[in-house]
Amino acid sequence: MASSDNPRKRQVLVVEDEAAIRELLRLHLSLGGFDVTEVTDGIRALDLGRSTRFDLIALDVMLPGIDGITLCRAYRIQGANAATPILMLTALDTESDKVLGLESGADDYLTKPFGIRELMARVGALLRRTTSTAAPQPGHASRQVRSRDLFIDAEKRTASVRGEPVDLTKQEFDLLHVLAAHPGIVFSREALLAKIWGGDTYVTGRTVDTVVSRLRHKIERDGQDPELILNAWGVGYKFVDVE
Repeated sequence: MASSDNPRKRQVLVVEDEAAIRELLRLHLSLGGFDVTEVTDGIRALDLGRSTRFDLIALDVMLPGIDGITLCRAYRIQGANAATPILMLTALDTESDKVLGLESGADDYLTKPFGIRELMARVGALLRRTTSTAAPQPGHASRQVRSRDLFIDAEKRTASVRGEPVDLTKQEFDLLHVLAAHPGIVFSREALLAKIWGGDTYVTGRTVDTVVSRLRHKIERDGQDPELILNAWGVGYKFVDVE
């Protein structure tokens, strides 16, 4: 039986078909204290990712069987890893490719070839974001929020929209709580980065935009015509004011 001095290793799923990169990931993640499971094709990764809970998923974009973008979307819809942090690995370095990965549900991306220090820094940052169970405390935000169609219980970290529960990642939940607890108040992207990501050097204002985009698709009647999370053009976002 494991003692408190020998805690369970964090489980990482590496989905990568290039042997050299897969070996590199396995070596350094293992040295970092992680238990690594490797998969080389998208079909096997889909089954495993839906049935087995991991603490982190490192997911290549270009895979045989099912591509990484499709896999990421599938993980976020249902299964054991709907809220697991996902690090997307891509050989493509254009902004549109990175945005596509983030909008599919990934929490961060890493462009090949990558340095080991950057890899481990991003892994560490992702896990730090998800280990804290406390909701953000902007001002005196309520632990329960009822506004329009939305109900949030920050103690239980649950959210429902129009009476239906919604599965949210940690960043999605925290960002929604910050906005909904202060209806009508505009938050700049910089303010949201500071509150949700704590000044993490690996995230930018574009990260806020992609998380908002994912949230809208989960909570709005029409993600393209939002009624709850509104744009404050040139500044940031706000939750619709109380009528």
